[in-house]
Amino acid sequence: MTPFPRHSLQDDPRPPPHDARSGAPLVALWHAVWAVAVSLTALSAQMTGSLHNGPLAALLIMALPGVLGVALMVRDTLALRLTIMVAWLVAATAAAGLTGGVTGALPGLVILPLAAGVALDHERDGRDGLTWLGVGGVLPPLFSGLTSSWLNGPEAQEPLLAAASAFLALGAVGSALRLTWGQRRRRLVEAQDQADRIAALLHDQPGLTLLLEPSGHAVATWGAAPPALSVPAIIDQGLVAGAHAPDRPAVAAALARALSGQPAEVQFSPRSALDRRVILIVAPFHDRAARRPRLIAQAFDGTAQFARELGLETARVEAEAQSAGKTRFLANMSHELRTPLNAVLGFADIMRQRLFGPLPDRYAGYADAIHQAGGHLLDLINDVLDLSKIEAERYQLAVAEFDARDAVSAAVALVRLQADDKGVDLAAVLSTEPLKVRADARALKQMALNLLSNAVKFTPAGGSVTLTLDADGPDLDLAVSDTGVGIAPEDLKRLGRPFEQAGGADQKAQGTGLGLSLVRSLTELHGGRMTIDSTLGEGAAVLIRLPVMVVDGSLDSQPSEAPPATVEAPA
Repeated sequence: MTPFPRHSLQDDPRPPPHDARSGAPLVALWHAVWAVAVSLTALSAQMTGSLHNGPLAALLIMALPGVLGVALMVRDTLALRLTIMVAWLVAATAAAGLTGGVTGALPGLVILPLAAGVALDHERDGRDGLTWLGVGGVLPPLFSGLTSSWLNGPEAQEPLLAAASAFLALGAVGSALRLTWGQRRRRLVEAQDQADRIAALLHDQPGLTLLLEPSGHAVATWGAAPPALSVPAIIDQGLVAGAHAPDRPAVAAALARALSGQPAEVQFSPRSALDRRVILIVAPFHDRAARRPRLIAQAFDGTAQFARELGLETARVEAEAQSAGKTRFLANMSHELRTPLNAVLGFADIMRQRLFGPLPDRYAGYADAIHQAGGHLLDLINDVLDLSKIEAERYQLAVAEFDARDAVSAAVALVRLQADDKGVDLAAVLSTEPLKVRADARALKQMALNLLSNAVKFTPAGGSVTLTLDADGPDLDLAVSDTGVGIAPEDLKRLGRPFEQAGGADQKAQGTGLGLSLVRSLTELHGGRMTIDSTLGEGAAVLIRLPVMVVDGSLDSQPSEAPPATVEAPA
């Protein structure tokens, strides 16, 4: 959980430089009025002949900061305000030096830096920064005037002119205070409205927000507490004590983790209602006013979520149990079906070979059909049995060292007759050097046989199927490519899963969708991977990469001389 931002109800609480709410137009107007007022005073005194050169120059100098302050109408920045404030300090110091300061003809001009500091002050400048600068800015004109009087002697004062300067100074200070008070009052009202909105937001939130001590005791609370979670108990006894006893270590660990600077989330049962659940999100809270670290937390009612998670977990366990039961059923049924099917194939083969005498041609055709259909059914049952064992984690790899070319050559020999009957050119490109591997010979032969059978099955007459077997460092690469019908891009993602097939109905009728699935499973059992690349209408290529190469040693010892090792299928 992220603590509430300091300005959660608006994007940027600071007004832009040209925003009228910043008071820049009014401050610029204050400067303009001052410049006009002091200029009119100088003109009036000059016309009456009561103004000497020194006071006249002082009045004109004091008008310059007022003219400069009008620039706030164009752009209001902190740098410009500081520049104007410095101009006021320099002008007041120079004017006091010309007139003698408080002992001279224009004593009221000494306090003009204070009036300017009050008028120019703004919330962006810090806590009354320019106001305090104006207070300190009274000292340079005061010392400048005293120094001038000490060096040049006191200048004769014109009572009317001195009163006019005092009147101008008091008017400037009073108007500056009124201007600043209006801005402060507006900001105070806005801050109060903001605080009221934030308080209403915190009070009406659906969850419970807690400000916690490191011990877990609540310092302040906002919002609605989850059912069965007592806020007074959390304040008096602490959050840990409000949880069910077995859940208290987890709650305490979450608080400790939040104290270390990392947000934490925990679910617990309230002590007074064990059938309910509360979700607590806790994070560190950086409170400058507090002397020690604190935590901020949010508590929500998690009973419904817990019930859904419990239901999903129960459904998952039931689904896994049903899947395991289905897998065991298929494995058992496949095993039971193979025994009578082998008998059917045996009797059909006896009839095909006419071991007990000749058969009519019609019955001989039936025997051939029975033998062919039975063989297809036996292959299907074997595939189902192997997949069932793999899913049930009961498949065992008979790992031994052998030459991979032997197993692959046997698979090519079995598919050769099928390719010749269909008119497909079958070529095997094998390494000239022995390929010593440590793997399951039967599984490698099965993978090659399935890939070759698929390639021949979906390659029309006149096409070609090529098998390549070679070593690539510690990996054995087995690739089968064809010039058949190919596979559509949308079908490539599905192939490799049980009973998934590509193409139209006529293509799907030629298989069951178990061949590639079995190849992928056997490949993964060996720690390898299978990739398929195909272009629709141009053919397909399947690559199997197995990390089974034996780099050193020889093939002197045959696998039959030592019992093969067995490796359990991974979970």
